[in-house]
Amino acid sequence: MLEQARKYLQSYFGYETFRKGQEQAIQQVLDGVNSICVMPTGGGKSICYQIPALVLEGTTIVVSPLISLMKDQVDTLIEAGISAAYINSSLSHEEVREVLYDVQRGAVKLLYIAPERLDSQTFLNELQGIPVPLIAVDEAHCISQWGHDFRPSYRLISRMTELFPNTPTVLALTATATPQVREDICRILAIKEEHTVMTGFERANLSFSVIPGQDREKFLKDYVKKNENEAGIIYAATRKTVDHVHDMLHKRGVKVAKYHAGLYDEDRRYEQERFLKDEVDVMVATNAFGMGIDKSNIRYVIHYQIPRNMESYYQEAGRAGRDGLPSECILMYASQDVQTQRFLIDQAQDQSRIPGELVKLQGMVDYCHTENCLQQFIIHYFGDTDAQECGRCSNCMDNRESQDVTTDAQMVLSCVIRMGQKFGKMLTAQVLTGSKNKKVIEFGFDKLTTYGILKHYSAKEVANLMEFMISQDLLAVEHGSFPTIYVTEHSKDVLKGNRKVLRKGVVITKQIADNDPMFEELRVLRKRLAEEANVPPFVIFSDKTLQDMCARRPKDEDEFLKVSGVGANKLEKYGDAFLAVING
Repeated sequence: MLEQARKYLQSYFGYETFRKGQEQAIQQVLDGVNSICVMPTGGGKSICYQIPALVLEGTTIVVSPLISLMKDQVDTLIEAGISAAYINSSLSHEEVREVLYDVQRGAVKLLYIAPERLDSQTFLNELQGIPVPLIAVDEAHCISQWGHDFRPSYRLISRMTELFPNTPTVLALTATATPQVREDICRILAIKEEHTVMTGFERANLSFSVIPGQDREKFLKDYVKKNENEAGIIYAATRKTVDHVHDMLHKRGVKVAKYHAGLYDEDRRYEQERFLKDEVDVMVATNAFGMGIDKSNIRYVIHYQIPRNMESYYQEAGRAGRDGLPSECILMYASQDVQTQRFLIDQAQDQSRIPGELVKLQGMVDYCHTENCLQQFIIHYFGDTDAQECGRCSNCMDNRESQDVTTDAQMVLSCVIRMGQKFGKMLTAQVLTGSKNKKVIEFGFDKLTTYGILKHYSAKEVANLMEFMISQDLLAVEHGSFPTIYVTEHSKDVLKGNRKVLRKGVVITKQIADNDPMFEELRVLRKRLAEEANVPPFVIFSDKTLQDMCARRPKDEDEFLKVSGVGANKLEKYGDAFLAVING
């Protein structure tokens, strides 16, 4: 059967060989062994159940919490010539009936369902008697109460296996599971620990960066401008920030969309479709966006504010570079964002989860402050302690010169002390820059010896210096209704002149990809064909496949079939059009 699986990999998906871990996972499924597969985002988890679904008799059921992913994957499978369908809340009652009819008559090889469907006994009754060889549990960390996205409905999956005449094999898949979460998944789904397929958490094509205490708006404007025509996601913690960043970029002429829970359903769908179809380059969103987005050509993910835990961060950042091409993951750190996340955590319905969530948030703060390899830090978090330094992240590659800012730091510390250590960052910056602000005058801060001693800077520049000092633990933030700053123990040596404060220069934005005229032409053709087929462009071919076309310059159909990601079905549909551009 494994030989048949290899043939399907070539004929349907256009790949010569399986990636690391895929063959082992597929072999275990074909042997009827319940397994858990832990692979990083973009590592090819879907192949691990899509190929067995083609080999085995009957309909494979895929449980997925992600409506957008279901649609993307079904569109991609149908484009490749594989019968697939989904059932979720986006379908009408009549549409659900049509899909179930097709399933019952054996016309669907893969059926994607939302976990909430398992709450309906009526729905489960409709599935009884259908030959189901495999149940794939995508985003399996949702089954664990220790996971970052726990879904109670996932607990019903083990009950579903009893529905069918022959007990189906179960394959659990996840990209972000700590050892505790993996143990929970195996216990609930009756998977033996030795049947774990784990390829490691490293994403070799991604470079990670943390940018603390820098002007975020300026950095973002420069970065997006330098990388126009590249697809990117900018994540923010609140709807208000999403709206602000979206409007800021829109005013600068950037093709940008936005996504958050405050929009109407149809508006969210419209914005998402624009991004998927390459009608806009940038999506600004809260974490409500992107769970399972299968768009493979995202070149960068920027977190404008710190996310609440490492699991969420790695999953969201991992939406960059799913096609394997070099991509960037940037986190912009400001201490006040920690307060925002604490506020959001305090709103949790299940109060018992709050202490654990605060511990995870502290893990994110530690990540932002580490001077060690960022990728190594992430991989260690997920339990792989053998990871080596990546050599690509901002810490590994940091060759910026340090500037001595000891005198400026002493002035800031002195001012904070003279103001009584009970005011916020912005008011302190206004005092230091000599502002005539009403509050400054009312409190008599214009009489302080530190008033105006940093007037050669703007208030924003001084606030950024204070952000840097917070990241170096020279200042700390007292969190409350109005966050205030105070001087830490570590700052005493600075005030006495026994310790220097060195600050790296600002991070300079750069362009990710080189412009190749043929690649751009192929991209235009792909978009036109996608519009005709009413699917996102990446469903036609990934950026990686287009790049392989540019490198190989195929002259005929035989050579075109050797391009990575070109299967027989895609050759028949699109070969002539792409060959015409390449050979033109």
